[in-house]
Amino acid sequence: MRKTIKIAALALMVSMTAVSCKKKVSDADLTSQATTAITAYPGTSVEVKEGQAHLSGVFATEADKLAAIDALKKVAGVKDVHDMATVAPVAAPVTVNAVDATVLTKVNTALKDISGVKAEDVAGTLTLTGTTTSANARKVKESVDALKIGKYDNKITVK
Repeated sequence: MRKTIKIAALALMVSMTAVSCKKKVSDADLTSQATTAITAYPGTSVEVKEGQAHLSGVFATEADKLAAIDALKKVAGVKDVHDMATVAPVAAPVTVNAVDATVLTKVNTALKDISGVKAEDVAGTLTLTGTTTSANARKVKESVDALKIGKYDNKITVK
């Protein structure tokens, strides 16, 4: 009976030693493996501390970010993933304001008999420029207003 107890105690001690000797992966090794897992996503990084992966950086899309998180969860030894990353905002389309070419043509046609005055597109605004007499300036205003084109910038100099 004593022998049995000694053998059982020895077996218990050997099994405890075997369990405690299980090789633990270092955080540096996990960080290296995790970094490799997210190499497809430039501008991102990961650091592992005590088995906790901390993901940071900027992803192009939410789908990319979720895929990276899934890839990190598959790294053996990573217990959890802390998402500190962001998704790049979608750039709004740039709208270029320009005066409609047909409107510009109509206005220039209406002004063809008034010398020294022209209509042009200045930063997306129909702008009347030039130098003329006060009588011609009135004619220009009446002609342009008759076209009902809406807002315009009158930069005509009256001599």
